[in-house]
Amino acid sequence: MQASSHRPGAARGVLGALLLALAAVAALLTAAPAALAATPICDQYGSTTIQGRYVVQNNRWGTGATQCVTATATGFQVTRADGAVPTDGAPKSYPSVFNGCHYTNCSPGTVLPAKVSGIASAPTGISYGYVGDAVYNASYDIWLDPTPRTDGVNRTEIMIWFHKAGPIQPIGSPVGTATVAGRAWQVWTGGNGSNDVISFVAPSAITGWSFDVMDFVRETVSRGMAGNDWYLTSVQAGFEPWQNGAGLTVDSFSSAVNLGDPGTGEPEPSTACRVTYATNVWTGGFTADVTIANTGSVPVDPWTLSFTLPSGQRITQAWNATVTPASGAVTATGLAHNGRIAAGASQTFGFQGTSGGPFARPSGFSLNGTVCA
Repeated sequence: MQASSHRPGAARGVLGALLLALAAVAALLTAAPAALAATPICDQYGSTTIQGRYVVQNNRWGTGATQCVTATATGFQVTRADGAVPTDGAPKSYPSVFNGCHYTNCSPGTVLPAKVSGIASAPTGISYGYVGDAVYNASYDIWLDPTPRTDGVNRTEIMIWFHKAGPIQPIGSPVGTATVAGRAWQVWTGGNGSNDVISFVAPSAITGWSFDVMDFVRETVSRGMAGNDWYLTSVQAGFEPWQNGAGLTVDSFSSAVNLGDPGTGEPEPSTACRVTYATNVWTGGFTADVTIANTGSVPVDPWTLSFTLPSGQRITQAWNATVTPASGAVTATGLAHNGRIAAGASQTFGFQGTSGGPFARPSGFSLNGTVCA
């Protein structure tokens, strides 16, 4: 009978090595950070946060058919895109990732909205993954408005078409060509009934690129479709699908907005403020409405208003803010609008209190350390 090659000593050695390897793997798994859960977002306007600073949104605004996106550590994938719409009309949706504010959904830590004249640069970068069995574009969507709005439709939309698949075209009509950010583009302008649109269409597919958003903003301003005193409200990147679209990916995305004078790069004053104050006084008590206007060039996020109550006055309750302590030198920390006051916007909070003598106005108002007029 042939001797077995499976020797007892060899078995013990293999087993020991296997146990050591398993222990090493277990240690690595214990030390590794938790990965982003790959959970599809199928709600019409469902969203989640990636990289701690950008929002991935499903944004299925133009169809009742099911669409799902799955966020990744650096971007997202369209995992389901049912149905189709006519290619001579609006697309089904705009699954995308963004920096800024979109219908009151603001990305964490964003400085947007920001005045165009106060932005030195807005570098961004993207890497796309395309599919061959769908009709869609891969595009940036950049929004501008005369006001620092964080909700609703902005006045002007800049679209940058990196790629188009199928018989689709931008809104409006072609108006010529332009070289922007070192690349040649076909330029289209028009309107959709809600806002003006300028589109820059690449002559061939771009799968990845890093560029400055402000090059396209300045081109738009030079064509009279926006002003330097307008606000950049969001920088978005994704896809507009008309038919199918499952498998499309944004593999990576980055966006930053650097505030400062475009000529010198020196930061502009970030905060200036104004406070107006109205009271209703009765024997032994009062209510006060305080409106804080951010007259600076960038958002105040979060906002804390400090002021001093006269001796004998005491706050008993507040709304739209948390006020601490109840008397003396106090601070009001914003709750409404996610604790944020956009540039050029205002926030009102109120409080009720008691007074041990004649009512006197609080003094020393300052917003995040800046004295308010």
